[in-house]
Amino acid sequence: MTTESELLKEVYRAFNARQIDTVLCRMHPRVDWPNGMEGGRVTGHEGVRAYWLRQWAMIDPRVDPVGFAADTDGRTIVTVHQVIRDLHGKVLMDRLVEHIYTIHDGLILSMEIRELANQPG
Repeated sequence: MTTESELLKEVYRAFNARQIDTVLCRMHPRVDWPNGMEGGRVTGHEGVRAYWLRQWAMIDPRVDPVGFAADTDGRTIVTVHQVIRDLHGKVLMDRLVEHIYTIHDGLILSMEIRELANQPG
């Protein structure tokens, strides 16, 4: 899991720095990605790029990994501290969620978001 956790730490750093191309080069060309803002899913590099550009035009999300685990299917589960601000810096959401990744040959094939129960506030 060290390889996967290092890959994902790099991806989170790049996402938080808004370095889209750095993140996309770590994804499979036909990546399947959740659209956490509007619902549904997006696919492929261009689908993810368009989704993130829309998202960043409306909100300022930051996700920092705080824990890594593997599930019985070999997926990597990352507990992340997610802080979403409006474009003026006001905190809209501050919580922990899980991101569940399927990684193959060093590339992210898919990600799911799982809400955690018993969140404060």
